Amino acid sequence: MSNKAKIREDAMSLNPIDDALFQKMAEDISFCQEILQVILGDKGLRVLDNVPQFVAKNLQGRSCTLDVKCSLGDGRIVNIEVQKADDDDHQRRVRYNGALLTTNVTDPGDKFKDVPDVIVVFISRFDVFKSGKALYHVDRIVRETGRLADNGFAEIYVNAEVDDGSDVALLMDIFTEDNAYDDARFPATSSCKRRFKTTEEGVSEMCEVIERNRAEAKVEVAIELLKEKLSIEMIARATKLTVDQVKEIGKKNALI
Repeated sequence: MSNKAKIREDAMSLNPIDDALFQKMAEDISFCQEILQVILGDKGLRVLDNVPQFVAKNLQGRSCTLDVKCSLGDGRIVNIEVQKADDDDHQRRVRYNGALLTTNVTDPGDKFKDVPDVIVVFISRFDVFKSGKALYHVDRIVRETGRLADNGFAEIYVNAEVDDGSDVALLMDIFTEDNAYDDARFPATSSCKRRFKTTEEGVSEMCEVIERNRAEAKVEVAIELLKEKLSIEMIARATKLTVDQVKEIGKKNALI
């Protein structure tokens, strides 16, 4: 099988739980609005704008590229993240993303009372809390009184592992199952997924995303190996880049 044929096969096997396909689907504001209406339980919710691959900058530490940032009609800001692998402390990931997003949507000089409400929706293939629920809301509670303490930040965890028959669980079927569509309940999600998995135009776009992501991954690996002082020839063999490409990456990043 040629490389192009393999990329095409890989593109057609993706589902919304995969970063590459979610990245493309998140460009569609109607998709973002529909899944937030379901997850937040608000059919009247409106998404005013959506920014896929939103770069949340941190001038003193680690910056992050968030899967999508959405601004809601009531002023709330939502970060939606998708995650397949259970390979990190995802609650801390949510905490960090929420803090970084807050700083990036707050202007210098704003009073704290004017800091926007922020929601992080974390969608995973696995059950983060392993408690048999498809949807979890994490609230701040005052330990001594048992009362809610709302500071404008909300964490919502959704998973595809638990099928409890809810609309959220049905939505997760579309996120994870190759041939799952539900045009009656989730028309925007189903239509968007179908476009990128079954139409020539959509599959071609996904192939471009995969090729670009793989090229970027090779560059990132080359940078790390250059930092480790491996030879240019060894890096070229490891990454399947040319020697000239490795040299160019090294020069661009002041590593050689």
